[in-house]
Amino acid sequence: MIDLEDSVPPAAKASAREAIAQARQGLRKYPTPFVLRINSADQMAGREDLGWLAQLEAPDAVMVPKAESAGTLSLVAASAPAAAILPLIESAVGYAALDSLAGAANVLRLVVGHIDFMADTGLQCSEGEPELMPLRFAVAMATRVHKLAPAVDGVTVDIANEDVLRNDTRRALRLGFGGKLCIHPNQIAVVHDAMSPSASEVEWAERVLAADAASGGAAVQLDGRMVDLPVVLQARRTLARAGGRPAG
Repeated sequence: MIDLEDSVPPAAKASAREAIAQARQGLRKYPTPFVLRINSADQMAGREDLGWLAQLEAPDAVMVPKAESAGTLSLVAASAPAAAILPLIESAVGYAALDSLAGAANVLRLVVGHIDFMADTGLQCSEGEPELMPLRFAVAMATRVHKLAPAVDGVTVDIANEDVLRNDTRRALRLGFGGKLCIHPNQIAVVHDAMSPSASEVEWAERVLAADAASGGAAVQLDGRMVDLPVVLQARRTLARAGGRPAG
């Protein structure tokens, strides 16, 4: 993800756009999707981003910070109709508008920007961030209602503590999130590992699907526990996370 927002000072926005345009051709050789985080479309820098974006070969996705209205997202879709949209939920207004944001055209998945959300709302979090559970739960539910790809959780700012990062990632996974923003390259491997099912979880999922196939789809016992459709769906999702087969 290439950032035009917080990591670029106002005086350098134009030169950053120029550098991205020049580097775009070289970036195409990499298999990783190209995501561009623009400035807030409600600000002048964001409107300039959109004008520039309309003349550029569209990235795979555009991340929209401080998303608060479907109307703003429609401006992004008009400038880059071929790009998926990733709205960042970073304010109380964005939280209140979750349903309309999730239902807007071209939205692929929602993203939690909890650091800005805390700044906007005045929330102060204790260990484990239980104060942010309503936000994360609401994002998970909006994702499901609108049949979006699994949401992406926000960053872990403690880049030196792998245990905190791992716990944060597993919390996101338990809520049905499918990814997590990283603030440092050293976090990537830990996040991937925490998002992946363990060998025992994969083995359990494979046995569940085998038992389901043997029963012809009827409810069956496995290890003394009932296996029916909800359990089968959970097993499929586990194997999908492991890369074994698509979720269904």
